[in-house]
Amino acid sequence: MNAKTVGAIVATFASLMAAGNGLAADKEKVDTGKREYMNNCAVCHGQSGKGDGKMAEVLKVAPSDLTVLSENNGGIFPYDRLYAVIDGRESVKGHGSRDMPIWGKRYIDRMAEASEYYFDGIDDVEVYARARILRLLDYLSRIQTNNK
Repeated sequence: MNAKTVGAIVATFASLMAAGNGLAADKEKVDTGKREYMNNCAVCHGQSGKGDGKMAEVLKVAPSDLTVLSENNGGIFPYDRLYAVIDGRESVKGHGSRDMPIWGKRYIDRMAEASEYYFDGIDDVEVYARARILRLLDYLSRIQTNNK
């Protein structure tokens, strides 16, 4: 191998390493709570969380404006209540039958199904569901506005 070929190989390797480092940095920037929201909530509550999603007009009760949850709760983000609503343990008043999906059960069902197919099994699928709900709550807490 001549020096020119070695130089080209080193340059190629260096550029691949730099690209790989850029990809790793991009992965660190993924907002899993926002992704969870966009995948499961935005269709009704809207991308901004104001209740103006694509499905809002077909629901019996308009989706809540999720950006004012803290404001409507005396300035405190209602983690416990929201966790119970998303998890399915607390119903949403005014909805009659539950229009909003019970994500806790869906997460558990999906993970149990996937674990049977892809893994030897997961010890506690509820931990998986809890983590997804907590990521979502973190995102919701970050989109709160102070309109006072």
